[in-house]
Amino acid sequence: MKSLENGLSRREFLSNTSKASFAVGLVGTGILSACSGDAKGDGKAILATSFTQTPLAYDFSALEPNIDSLTMEIHYTKHAAGYAKNLSEAVGEESVDTNKPLEDVLAGISKYSTKMRNNAGGHYNHELFWKIMSPQGGGMPEGALAEAINSSFGSYDAFVEQFETAAKTRFGSGWAWLVVGEDKKLAVGSTPNQDNPLMDISDFKGIPLMGIDVWEHAYYLNYQNRRPEYISAFWNVLDWGIISQRYSQAV
Repeated sequence: MKSLENGLSRREFLSNTSKASFAVGLVGTGILSACSGDAKGDGKAILATSFTQTPLAYDFSALEPNIDSLTMEIHYTKHAAGYAKNLSEAVGEESVDTNKPLEDVLAGISKYSTKMRNNAGGHYNHELFWKIMSPQGGGMPEGALAEAINSSFGSYDAFVEQFETAAKTRFGSGWAWLVVGEDKKLAVGSTPNQDNPLMDISDFKGIPLMGIDVWEHAYYLNYQNRRPEYISAFWNVLDWGIISQRYSQAV
């Protein structure tokens, strides 16, 4: 095999092949192309993401005291808006078809530039982050999602512990995730920087149901270096109804 002769190790080749196969599998399920009109932002597919920033569905102060108003404002209007702006530039520079969901780009992100990887990832991650939180959040998952959590982790408490550990131990900046894996089982893991489990270059893969931003800009104004406190407060604003809808569509 030519690539192996040119210095690509067997381990690297098998890893890359596995990543590509998973991306193809996602496309085959229809997840990445479901209701492609949602790439225009019409909201028809909860799993499809637009290339533009969606207006925040609640006030900056709505998640207090769990996430303070100033952090929300800076996070949404500066950090997230910056990813959306830079993504728009990358899309133009690399001739991306925006009639398809952003998920299509993420599944083949290895074909694109570092600028696209960082900003497509940052935009996707933040768009999901805003949507899974609500001023009426909190409580416990119910129905099929609750059953899947119990089946995959043994109990809700075991899931919470595993998710919090993934978020607390992510070195530096990144995200922790709950995903539906290729086997339709739920899994918890984390990714660095603005990577996510949809990317073909990611070691942790799946269809994201929820994710927590553990970059310092997401919590530092209020929690300073106390990341675990921010992670614990996150459960108080989670919208399990939206997460359940994502689960239903993913499976």
